[in-house]
Amino acid sequence: MSYPGSDKDVLQDIDLTIEDGEFVFLVGASGSGKTTIIKLLTGEVTATGGSLEVNGFDLRRIKHRQLPKLRRTLGVIFQDFRLIQDRTVYENVAFAMRVLGAGSREIKKRVPEVLELVGLTGCEDRLPRELSGGEQQRVTIARALVNNPSMIIADEPTGNLDPSRSLEIMLLLEKINEMGTTVLVVTHEKELVDALDKRVVALRDGRLVSGGNGYYAYVE
Repeated sequence: MSYPGSDKDVLQDIDLTIEDGEFVFLVGASGSGKTTIIKLLTGEVTATGGSLEVNGFDLRRIKHRQLPKLRRTLGVIFQDFRLIQDRTVYENVAFAMRVLGAGSREIKKRVPEVLELVGLTGCEDRLPRELSGGEQQRVTIARALVNNPSMIIADEPTGNLDPSRSLEIMLLLEKINEMGTTVLVVTHEKELVDALDKRVVALRDGRLVSGGNGYYAYVE
């Protein structure tokens, strides 16, 4: 995998399968290729070689008009929350449904369900600035979940949180995984990786060093 205008391979010889219902950590130093893998999975960039399939979509051959359908099967959680600051918790989560054409009745039923799941019942009318960092991240998780994605991709979801709140978020993602959603967490926090007994995929300089197909040991 290389970017346009560059002859340098960002990713090389990646052989990786994430099964439906798995919880996987993706780890590696800055520049190891983690961000590129996320961009490949979400269709933001296209692989320049090999094959890539996500939730039944062939991302080497996918048409641009099909990308919204792919992204409906994915829920993405970011480190910096990316909440709409002048909208309430309820409105932030509902917005994710409205952009996909959900009706008011469906929204009124689904949003309270996911807010209860992430522990935010009673916070519906609060604005992001009135929430703690952990609460804001729970809103982003609710937003990612509200359209029933097959897979959650969490990009450094605890990067702005203290250790106790970080563990709470990881345990919440584990709970979501136990309900059947595939979860991929990109993180540099070894303590959190060690706290959960999950498969770990490690990258170094664009290559897998552990956790790929047939490799399940975490290599420092």
